[in-house]
Amino acid sequence: MDPIQDAVTFFKSQEPGEELSYTEVAKRYNINRVTLAQRHQGVQITRAAAKIELVEYIEGLTQRALPPIRAMIRNFASYIARERVGEGWVTRFIHRNKDSLTS
Repeated sequence: MDPIQDAVTFFKSQEPGEELSYTEVAKRYNINRVTLAQRHQGVQITRAAAKIELVEYIEGLTQRALPPIRAMIRNFASYIARERVGEGWVTRFIHRNKDSLTS
């Protein structure tokens, strides 16, 4: 299983009243505190439909000879997620989906 998902599961399994911080749990699982907090709070764009929609958006712009800049991708991803995505999100998305994206 994914260490971030393990940490989220651990966080959710705690009894009410147990005081654990994101920092403590992130250290325990050797993961990024901000990523843990975002996942625990449900801020994540990984749904297959959202990914497909974003890839199609990028490919559509590219086919029209309008290669999207990172700000365009970030804005559209934020629109899909209904929540602002982070600064490094676009880089990670492109890296994770390089096989799905045409150049």
